[in-house]
Amino acid sequence: MELPASNASCENGSLISLYCSSQQVLCRIVGDLSPEVPSSAISNNWQERFRQNYSVYVGLGLALLSSFLIGTSVILKKKGLQRLVASGATRAVDGGYGYLKDTMWWAGFLTMAAGEIANFGAYAFAPATVVTPLGALSILISAILSSYFLGESLNLLGKLGCAVCVAGSTVMVIHAPEEEKITTVMEMAAKMKDTGYIVFAVLLLVSCLILIFIIAPRYGQRNILIYIVICSVIGTFSVSAVKGLGITIKNLFQGLPVVRHPLPYILSLVLALSLSTQVNFLNKALDIFNTSLVFPIYYVFFTSLVVTSSIVLFKEWYSMSAVDIAGTLSGFVTIILGVFMLHAFKDLDISHTSLPHMHKNPTPAPAPEPSIIRLEDKNVLVDSIELSSTLSPKKKPEVFIIHS
Repeated sequence: MELPASNASCENGSLISLYCSSQQVLCRIVGDLSPEVPSSAISNNWQERFRQNYSVYVGLGLALLSSFLIGTSVILKKKGLQRLVASGATRAVDGGYGYLKDTMWWAGFLTMAAGEIANFGAYAFAPATVVTPLGALSILISAILSSYFLGESLNLLGKLGCAVCVAGSTVMVIHAPEEEKITTVMEMAAKMKDTGYIVFAVLLLVSCLILIFIIAPRYGQRNILIYIVICSVIGTFSVSAVKGLGITIKNLFQGLPVVRHPLPYILSLVLALSLSTQVNFLNKALDIFNTSLVFPIYYVFFTSLVVTSSIVLFKEWYSMSAVDIAGTLSGFVTIILGVFMLHAFKDLDISHTSLPHMHKNPTPAPAPEPSIIRLEDKNVLVDSIELSSTLSPKKKPEVFIIHS
């Protein structure tokens, strides 16, 4: 479109010639150029300002709520499994599904479902590399609740580990990366068609199948890492599916034709399969091993794989400075150290009263004065020796018989 310079005036009544390809249109201005802004544009501008200024905080709030619900659900599910064992039913690790009849287990399952829904919303508003590490708070909550409801003690090092986890999560939030702008389902599909992500997904899938069908039947009940690694690998696919479905819901409210695109249906199927697999193997791990060991190890593996998947899929680290990269990695390592402190020394009886500086050095007893024997006391000394050598009347003399 071309606007001649001679008709560049914008006063009322002036004529403007517009050229578009081979067509020419002559227009006359009959009003000032200050039309009213449509209400839909105002609504879109408000939504855009909200997304730019507050979406991260909404995501953080949902992530914190998700951590609380998930941490609570682990305790409820563990109590349900313990009741199942006490009733003599077939355990989950042996292929039993008696926990499906237990109300306590269902309460934990529904609480976890609510936590996953909050987590679903958090991934829609905030980057995955921020939401996933905040799952450390669910470890803190489960550790505190397990000390009250499961009889698992939390010593001084465990409490320090909880504080270190909170500090590491705060550092990661401060240095959070800016997520690459993916606003439509088509862009998400293009990201998933990237060669690097396809290779990464195939490697994870093959590794998971090997663990499920070959390694888990042989070593799953003896090694705590088998079931946890399976849950972590499957969880990586669930996070990508949740992120894609969150974008789909946004596009649906924006009026875009996402219903015709096959990606939302594929992601829904992936999410359903991954969640059911995670629940199955997580129940097996909780049935055999201690809750205070399962959940932290699961967090470390799950977070590491999700962060790696976000790097490959969403390219969230490409726009970060060296300071933010170092801060994010330091925060993540801090969280791992906090988790290690929380559970590596859980069996030690350590409290603030057992610290060395908490004990006052007892005052030493005064040394006894040396006794001096004078010559005039020699008779008393001789009498004492004779009394000590005399047999007590209550003590009978000992008789030794020698047989030849």
